[in-house]
Amino acid sequence: MTKYTGIWPVAPTPFHDDGTIDTEGMRRVVDCLIDQGADGICILANFSEQFLIADDEREMLTRLCLEHVAGRVPVIVTISHFATQIAVERARLAKDLGADIVMMMPPYHGAALKGSPKQIFEQFQAVGEVGIPIMIQDAPMSGVDLPVPLLVKMAREIEMVKLFKIECPQAANKLRVLIAEGGEAIEGPFDGEEAITLLADLDAGARGSMTSGMIVDQIKPVITDYKSGRIDAAVVAYARILPAVNHENRQCGWRSCKAAMVEGGVIRSEYCRHPIEPLHPDIRSRLISLLRPLDPLVLHWGR
Repeated sequence: MTKYTGIWPVAPTPFHDDGTIDTEGMRRVVDCLIDQGADGICILANFSEQFLIADDEREMLTRLCLEHVAGRVPVIVTISHFATQIAVERARLAKDLGADIVMMMPPYHGAALKGSPKQIFEQFQAVGEVGIPIMIQDAPMSGVDLPVPLLVKMAREIEMVKLFKIECPQAANKLRVLIAEGGEAIEGPFDGEEAITLLADLDAGARGSMTSGMIVDQIKPVITDYKSGRIDAAVVAYARILPAVNHENRQCGWRSCKAAMVEGGVIRSEYCRHPIEPLHPDIRSRLISLLRPLDPLVLHWGR
């Protein structure tokens, strides 16, 4: 049985109202995710607002999170960068500090600078030489096409490429083909996008999901029931949470987790650095109204 399974949420990065990083809040976020039953945690991802965090802050957060987790669950550190040299340096730092896995998107910078298939392979190959397992993130944000043959080639020819977070349109179809064509080389097929396509992705063979940290304890039973053969129970559990997941995915993004964590006393501020705007009060209010009937741990963890 692969060890790459279950729910591995992205940890949000909490800020104070003045925009500085809330280090104590970061520790509380990690503890809350573990208490929700997370099988692993991902830091510095897109839902961690990695594009709003300075390089020195990245290193500080990597150290802080790994030291605070202290081996309780595996930790994935996101290392995406257009420059291969920088991605490699980030991978080395993550490995040296005790990370279990690194996650990276293909090289891109804005709409015009995108790595070719050859350049993508070479970047992942260079990071693979660091000697830490790699999760490939196939996300619409990069705008880079990662066809299944390229993913399979990397899985077979780069030893450390083991996990795949597939969150492109029609993710289930891509997961199904990837697993069929890659076989045992596809050790950790995951889905993402806040679990908005989780049931279809589990049908396609996904073994895990990388969601936000908002309702880990509510999403996890969908995965555990499905993997235990209790498909009807998984469907019921999924139907129960889907309105909240849909609202998060379509209306809120990463701000939803912060709002829920403020509501539950996990962190003090849901501030996001400019140019990100706060949630509209009506959107936020509807989010909390959809969460309350679920009674997730996040809403009373810190109360």
